[in-house]
Amino acid sequence: MGFDRKYLVWALAYVALGMGLGIYMAASHNHAQHVTHAHILLVGFVVSFIYAVIHKLWLGEKTSLLARVQLVVHQAGALTMFSGLFLLYGGLMPEEKVEAILAPSTIVVFTGALLMIFMVLRKKE
Repeated sequence: MGFDRKYLVWALAYVALGMGLGIYMAASHNHAQHVTHAHILLVGFVVSFIYAVIHKLWLGEKTSLLARVQLVVHQAGALTMFSGLFLLYGGLMPEEKVEAILAPSTIVVFTGALLMIFMVLRKKE
């Protein structure tokens, strides 16, 4: 499976998760997780979908260690971020403890973005 398809599968999983959380919030009339919901859809679905498009249109099917690392870095950071936000906005863990999860997760997601930028810039036409 190419990286475009891997990212597409991740993106679709995130859209289902984000929509499911949105439906739950609407049904329960409890919108405490709206920040989590937004991050799942934006960082998870939208960014993963954009990365799928980048792989499909610009990077091609070439499998490289850097592409594998970038995929793992982005997904690990995103999943950690969503978990931390869920714990925070669900009132399951105090902010000072969740910060130890959220702060590194944002840096990991950012690192994934920088790796993607690097792969695009080094791609020879």
